[in-house]
Order: sequence, then C-alpha cells, then structure tokens
Amino acid sequence: MSLPYPSREEMARLSARMLLEIKAVDFNAEQPFTYASGLKGPTYVDCRRIISFPRVRRTLMDFLAATVMRDAGFEAFDNVAGGETAGIPFGAMVAERLGLPMTYIRKKPKGYGRNARIEGVMTEGQRVLLVEDLTTDGGSKLSFVDAIRDTGASCAHTAVIFYYGIFPETPGRLADHGVSLHHLCTWWDVLDEARAQKSFDDATLEEVRTFLTDPRGWQAANG
Repeated sequence: MSLPYPSREEMARLSARMLLEIKAVDFNAEQPFTYASGLKGPTYVDCRRIISFPRVRRTLMDFLAATVMRDAGFEAFDNVAGGETAGIPFGAMVAERLGLPMTYIRKKPKGYGRNARIEGVMTEGQRVLLVEDLTTDGGSKLSFVDAIRDTGASCAHTAVIFYYGIFPETPGRLADHGVSLHHLCTWWDVLDEARAQKSFDDATLEEVRTFLTDPRGWQAANG
C-alpha cells in the first residue's frame, strides 16, 4: 500500500523549507551560536517553534507519521512515548495520528511520589516508538530507550523531525543499542534548500558547508 504523501526526498525538501520559513533554523557565520556544550557553530535549530505554526505543525506531523509507517510498518507499535520536554507535544501529535496511547519520559526520576520516569500507562511487552524533536549524536536517546525497556516494554525505533546528519558515529551508536532512527530532514537538506531559496548570502552558505563537512575541526579552529 502506498501512502498519499510525497517521496522521502520531497518530504526532506519541504520539511527544510518549512523550518527555514518559520525561522526554526538559522545560519550566522559572523557571530556563531553557542551550543549547550559551550562549543560554537554557524548553525542553529529550535524545533520548539513548530508548535506555534499550525499549518507547518500539522504537515510535519503528517510527514513524521507517514515516515514511521513506511519505514517500520503500519502495525509496528502499541505506544508512543515523547521525551521530556520538546518531544512531549510531538509525541502526542504522532500518537493521535497513529491511533495509539501516548506516554512521556522524564529525563530523570521526579524525586517524590512514585519517583517515576514514565508518565502515563506503559505496560510490559508493548512496542514503543520514542518521539523527539531532534537528534545530534543520538546520545540523549539512549537514556530514554533504557527507561522504556526498564518497564518491560521494548523500544527499537525513534522518530525525530530533525537529524543533524553530520556526526558519522550516530547511526552506529543507535544501532549498537538496538534502535533505528527515522527522521524528516538534516542540515544538508536545509543547506540545499537555503541555497535554492537564496535565504542567505553565498559566503555564509559556504561557511556553513565547511562546518557541516567537519564540525569538530571547525569548532577547534573557531574556539
């Protein structure tokens, strides 16, 4: 059965276009952004902006649900879990589209009451899809996956809107943990669409390309 949605390549292009349009992604080579790690880079992404744009939000969530069904199967899951905090609204919207229960996972136990990391109802044997806004190197996903598995449920798939796509170790890191990654677009898709839309000047786009080709090297050279 084919789904009434664009091809994977067209979804990536349109997803990148929407993120650029709502300014969820930005490039600045002259004044690089400082990341949570303390390192700098000329690229920035904030998928939380998506929830404030209904047409973009609806389309991206349709794309994400379609991608999961195409890649993993139509009856592959029993529960959808959103990761705290940005993954919670997207998890809820994907669960609604798939007609499944929704749960969410805390980054750490809340420290009182049941001291739970899982909120909602997740039961032993359920096949759980982990939904997040984005992934960089995949590291933060592993803690969420382990929390799911601690309940006796299984988690072999995670779905994100945005995947950096610039750290070669990421797919292997997730695969070693028994997890497949599904995503809509990467920095390379955004760069291609930014060129097509002439969203930034050529010098900025070239600096971004240099960063994406060797992010660690770029950061070492630029403090």
